[in-house]
Amino acid sequence: MASSIGFVGWLLQVALLFAACVPAAPAETWPARPVKLVVPFAAGSATDAMARVLAQELAARLGQNVVVDNRAGAFGQIAAVHVARAAPDGYTLFVTTNTTHSANPHLYRGLPYDPLKDFEPVARTATLPFMLVVGPAFPARTAREWLDQARARTGEVTFATASSTSLVAARTAGRLAGVQLTAVPYKASPQAVLDVAGGQVHCMFADFATAMPLVQSGRLRVLAVATGVRSPLLPAVPPLAETIPGFEVGSWNGVFAPAGTPRELVGRVGDEVLRILAKPDVRDRLAALGFEVAPLGPEALGRYVRDQLQVWGRMIRDAGILPE
Repeated sequence: MASSIGFVGWLLQVALLFAACVPAAPAETWPARPVKLVVPFAAGSATDAMARVLAQELAARLGQNVVVDNRAGAFGQIAAVHVARAAPDGYTLFVTTNTTHSANPHLYRGLPYDPLKDFEPVARTATLPFMLVVGPAFPARTAREWLDQARARTGEVTFATASSTSLVAARTAGRLAGVQLTAVPYKASPQAVLDVAGGQVHCMFADFATAMPLVQSGRLRVLAVATGVRSPLLPAVPPLAETIPGFEVGSWNGVFAPAGTPRELVGRVGDEVLRILAKPDVRDRLAALGFEVAPLGPEALGRYVRDQLQVWGRMIRDAGILPE
């Protein structure tokens, strides 16, 4: 019996020694399954267009499907909470804007997520200019005439708002010019610009990507750009700052991951996004949509978000917008 036990013990020792010499099974190589890009706005929005460009390019680079998941509503809060609660494994990424990460903390008292603590910055992709548009039936062909209408019809001129930028731009213009405008909230920009074109709402500060097709088809009239200088995409259109001194409002776009995502994975995704943005054909495609490519890596984006939180807080307070 003793010899039998000794023999079994010897076999166990050999087995353990053999196991120690065999390398451990490698961890799952990312990405081993489809990656999801969550967008806080509806299909057809500027951020959706950015996400679809990234999805196509990332899929080709990663050899894995990359899908866009639109979760519109509540100025991006629905999507932001979904991503914040997702597993930090690189399979859920957030393609978002200053709405969720710069403005919302100053627009809502009980925000259900923290833009700094709940996300890992991955890469800034671009900035996006806005334009002041009206429907063809609205009796104004210049920003000055638009202000004249607003002064003559106090509180009657309506503006559509589907994002923090569209809201803050209109409120800022109203404060600087001393006119009262009435907000009409929308869940998404595509429906908002269609209603402006149809005359249900008088005007809107709309992003280039969403509004440009309707401007080009004549269904919207652009009165001014919200940038401080003329845009190369609309060189004949003056900036609103020529009519309202000091006015300038724009948007930015970036990619984030849930907090706790491993640093090496954040770096890998960030590098892939920056390589994509460096491609001339991608830059041309994004420019055609109205984006100005403005890449930043994870650390630089983190600093930028902290700075933009202060910038947007100041703009929102100056515009007289009270948090809900």
